[in-house]
Amino acid sequence: MRAIGVVVAALTAATLLPAPVLAAPIPAAPPTATEQFARCARPVASPSPGVPAGHELLDVAMAHRFSRGEGVTVAVIDTGVNPHRRLPGVIGGGDYVSDGDGLSDCDAHGTLVAGIIAARPDPADDFVGVAPAARIIAIRQSSGAFRAKNSRADDDVTVGVGFGPLGTLAQAIRRAVDLGATVVNISETACVADESRLDDDAVAGAVRYAIDRDVVVVVAAGNLAEATACREQNPDPATAIATIATPARFAPLVLTVGAADADDGHAAPFSLRGPWVSVGAPGTDVVSVAPVGRGIGPVYALAGDRGPAPLAGTSYAAPYVSGTAALVRARFPELSAPEVIERIVATAQGGGRDGALGAGVIDPVAALTAHLPSRPDSSRTHAVAAPAPPDIEPGGGFRIAIALVVAAAVLALSLRFARGAVPGEARRSASPRRS
Repeated sequence: MRAIGVVVAALTAATLLPAPVLAAPIPAAPPTATEQFARCARPVASPSPGVPAGHELLDVAMAHRFSRGEGVTVAVIDTGVNPHRRLPGVIGGGDYVSDGDGLSDCDAHGTLVAGIIAARPDPADDFVGVAPAARIIAIRQSSGAFRAKNSRADDDVTVGVGFGPLGTLAQAIRRAVDLGATVVNISETACVADESRLDDDAVAGAVRYAIDRDVVVVVAAGNLAEATACREQNPDPATAIATIATPARFAPLVLTVGAADADDGHAAPFSLRGPWVSVGAPGTDVVSVAPVGRGIGPVYALAGDRGPAPLAGTSYAAPYVSGTAALVRARFPELSAPEVIERIVATAQGGGRDGALGAGVIDPVAALTAHLPSRPDSSRTHAVAAPAPPDIEPGGGFRIAIALVVAAAVLALSLRFARGAVPGEARRSASPRRS
C-alpha cells in the first residue's frame, strides 16, 4: 500500500507547484558533425480514402464532439516534420541532427507522427488527426538517414537506428517545454540488455523538468526489431527483464504506450513489453499524412527495396495517446499533467494483465466524459511483487522504481472499479470488427 501512496504522490505533485516560468530555450544543434548516408524515405499514397481502422477502434469521430484540442501545443520530438498543407502553422523547434530548424524530415517518420496527432481534415478523404485543432512544434532529434562523421568504435546508446544520442533527447525535451508545449510526444526508444550501459540520467532529469512544469510526456514502448537493440522480448515483465527501454521505463511520470492491433485491440506481437507500459493504442494498419508527389491525401506505407512497407509500430501508437492528451487538456484546462495522465490510464479498456498494453487500450471518449473519483478506493488495491528497481538519480535527484509502475497500473484498475463502467465500454463491445 505504501508503494501505491508514493504513486499517488508522484501523479499529484505537479498540482502543488507554482505556475511555471519558462526559460529561454538553448539553441539546438547537433553535438558533432553529421552526414547523410542514406536516401530519404518515400511515402506511398493510401489506396483507400476511408476512416483508418485505428480511428474506428477509438471512435475518434465521437471524441471530436467533445474536444478537438483547441489551444493545446504538442511537441513532436522525432525526425522532424515536413511542411504539409494539412499541418498548417507547424513551429520549427530546432534541429539536433543537422543545421535545420526542425521542418525537414528525411525519414518521413516525424511527419506521419504529427499527422496522427493534428492533421486537419480535407473533403477528399476521411482522415483527420486525433486533435486537429492542436498546434505542432517540430524538433528533429534523430534520423535513420544520418550518422556522425567521426563515429567512435564504442557506439553510444541511441534511439532507433542512425543518429540520435540520448544526450540530445534530453536537450530536446527541455527545449520543447521551454518553447511552450503542454504535451510532448516521443516516438523513439533506446534499448539495452545490460543496464550498466544505459546512461539515461540526463533524460530522466529532462522528464522531471517537464513534469515540474506541468507538461504531459508520451513515449513509445518500443518495437522488437533485429536491426536495433530492441530485439529480445521481455518474457515475463513482472519477474524477468531482458530488454530495458528508455525513456519508456520512466512511467508513471510519462505515459508509455504499447501497440495494439487496430482491428481487435489485442496486443501487437512486435510491441516491446515491460512493467512500465501504461496504456495501449492502435499500432497497425496506420494511416497518416506526409508529402507524396502533389497529393495531400493520406499515406499508408513507406517505399523500400522490397516494396511498400505498411506503417506499424509503437511509434504510431504513441501519437494516438498524445492526441488524446491534447483533447483532454483542451476540455479540462484545469487538470494538471499528472491528472491528465491519470484520466487517460483510468479510462483505458481491457488491459492490466501482461505488460503489453498496461491498463488497456485508450478510450478517448471515456477520457473526455467519465466521472472519476477524487481519490481511489484503497480497499480495492493490493500489493504487487516486482523486480528490483533501477536507481535513477539525475540532477535534482529522484528514483523511479519498476515497482511503482506496476502499482500505478493497480491504481488505475482501482479507479475503474471505483467509478464503475465508463462511457464507451458498451459502444466498444458492440461495435463490429473487421476480419
